[in-house]
Amino acid sequence: MLTLMSHGRAIRFRRIYLLVLAVVAVLGFSSGSVSAQDDNSAEVKGSLIGRDDAGERIGIADVTFIASDESGSEAGRAVSAADGSWSISLPPGTYQVLLDESTLPEGQTLRNPDKNPAEVRLIEGDSKSTLFALGTPVEPSSEGSTDETTEFVEETSSVGGITFIQLTVDGLKLGLIIAMCSIGLSLIYGTTGLTNFAHGEAVTFGAVLGYVFNTSGIFGFRLHLIPAAVIVVSVCGALGALFNRAVWQPMRRRGASLVAALVVSIGFSILFRYVILFFFGGRAKRFTDYQIQEQWDLGWFRLAPKDLVLMVLAVVVLVGVASGLQFTRMGKAMRAVSDNRDLAESTGIDVEKVIRQVWIFGSALAGLGGILFGLTESINWEMGFRVLLLMFAGVTLGGLGTAYGALFGSIIVGLFIQLSTLVIPTDMKNVGALIMLIVILLVRPQGLFGRRERIG
Repeated sequence: MLTLMSHGRAIRFRRIYLLVLAVVAVLGFSSGSVSAQDDNSAEVKGSLIGRDDAGERIGIADVTFIASDESGSEAGRAVSAADGSWSISLPPGTYQVLLDESTLPEGQTLRNPDKNPAEVRLIEGDSKSTLFALGTPVEPSSEGSTDETTEFVEETSSVGGITFIQLTVDGLKLGLIIAMCSIGLSLIYGTTGLTNFAHGEAVTFGAVLGYVFNTSGIFGFRLHLIPAAVIVVSVCGALGALFNRAVWQPMRRRGASLVAALVVSIGFSILFRYVILFFFGGRAKRFTDYQIQEQWDLGWFRLAPKDLVLMVLAVVVLVGVASGLQFTRMGKAMRAVSDNRDLAESTGIDVEKVIRQVWIFGSALAGLGGILFGLTESINWEMGFRVLLLMFAGVTLGGLGTAYGALFGSIIVGLFIQLSTLVIPTDMKNVGALIMLIVILLVRPQGLFGRRERIG
């Protein structure tokens, strides 16, 4: 009797916990939607960086930028902050962005004054960066390049050049983020057979909710991104459990086919995407914290401090997930259900409990992946949909239903995407990853870590 009473209390406590986290998520969206629904503008921005007397890179503050429309009328202006960052919110259209050279500090000049003003075309939701390079250009003499010219060319090349090592580092970073997002997708498929197209919206929701806590604020109260990320992970995990309890568990009990579940997941993907668009707006946004950082020059490549922390955190979390799957009781149960659900159930494993835990962990990791993805790119209402194809590529390449396959497959996809820009245009880099996926699956249809299965 006491056992039943304590079990009943635990169930009630879990339900209250899930309800509280759902209310937190709703409050976050409601408080952030007031300005988002009418937010149809675009943005032009930049970061003005110069050098001090010692040659160190510094942000240039108090410099005025003026945006004029096609009629020549001023449409907006901004003054650079202490770190050199500036931004102007504008309606969609074509603008001339002028740096007022009279506001530059003494000793700072434009490297290319003929490119001032710069023309910018904006569509709804755009967030475009405009570069105004500082420094004195050195013209090579007729007798050959001077030492000064050589130094200038080398500096420009080291900052803006594309190198194999730099792209490898960028590919590792992208692959780790994709792996963070896709492990839940792979485990959900392994334990239930469901190909969840709404998983990308869990990534978007994590990024958007993090933006609400960190930038928009709830009732005027804003959190630093780190505690905001902890809350986002908890909320996403709880909502994953509620989603499973309200939708997928009843469908499993009624014997719904996997095709029907697939169609339902596509419907929820579209629904969630446009709900996020309604509340969040179509304009791309960014977190308040960790946006403007000077990159470390590490010789062979450059890396911002936030990117290093991001990669280390991703590795720690992914190693923790792998260790949990390998050594903990629940992890072994997850792998058993993924390998053979009927056999696992016959040995006494509570399959529904395992599936619930998979939904919690998978959705929580997707929310964390959304935070990390939002740190590297702007936050957009369809960012999860765009990365979903890459998640499917990583999961399929590694082997459907395997956590380790999702990890290594995602890293391979991230590396290939970045390194492919050495030979193909940047706009086509995702296409290259999918071609690579097709080629590998023609040789090994089960993926790198998948198992052969008998058909028929």
